[in-house]
Amino acid sequence: MTMKLHNFFRSSTSTRLRTALRLKGVDYDYVAYVLRDGDTRSPGYLHMNPQGLVPTLELDDGTNLPQSLAIIEWLDETYPEPPLLPSDPLERARVRSLSYMFACEIHPLNNLRVLFRLRDQFGADEAAQKEWFTHWVSITFDAFETSLSRSDKAGRFCHGDTVSLADICLYAQVWNNRRFGISLETWPVISRIFNALDQLPAFAEAAPPNQPDAA
Repeated sequence: MTMKLHNFFRSSTSTRLRTALRLKGVDYDYVAYVLRDGDTRSPGYLHMNPQGLVPTLELDDGTNLPQSLAIIEWLDETYPEPPLLPSDPLERARVRSLSYMFACEIHPLNNLRVLFRLRDQFGADEAAQKEWFTHWVSITFDAFETSLSRSDKAGRFCHGDTVSLADICLYAQVWNNRRFGISLETWPVISRIFNALDQLPAFAEAAPPNQPDAA
C-alpha cells in the first residue's frame, strides 16, 4: 500500500507536507478536499482527524497523522535522508524557531476558518480580510527578514546552503501570501531564498498551481 495524503492544494500546511514528501522521495496517493465546501467536516474525515483540518497523512497500516510539522518531523526520523533539521542542538533550535514564526505566528491567525469567522461574526468583507491577513504577515516577515539579515547562519537558504524545515515553511507561506497580492519586494532576503527554492523540483512540484485539483 501507499500512504495517502489528505490535503487541499492551496493550503499552506498541505504545501509544507507535499514538499517534505517530495524531498524525501516518498510516494503517496493524493486525496483532494475543498475547504470552502466543508469537505473536511464530513463524518468520515472527522473520524480520521477530529479537528477537521488538513493535511492528514494516512499510513499504510491505517494510522492517521495530523499537524504538518509533527508529520514532517516523523518523516525526518523515519526517512532520514536528506535531513530537514540540523544535527547540532543549537542549530536545530534555530531552524525550529524560524519555522515556528510561520507555523505559530502567521498561520493560526490567517487560516481560512479564522477569515470565515471574521466574515461571519464581524462582517469583514474581502478588503478587511486582506488587511487582516497582510498585517499579520508583515509583522512576522519583517522580523524574519531581520533575523536572516543579522545571522551568519543564513546562506543560500534559511540555514546555510541546505534546505531545512524553515525553508519548507517559508515557501508555503509565500505561496499563501500570493492569494492576497502580497509582494516580496520589501523583504529582499526572503525573496532571494524563495526564488532559490522555487528552482528546486521538490519545491516546485509541491506548489499549489502544480496540484491535480488546482483551479
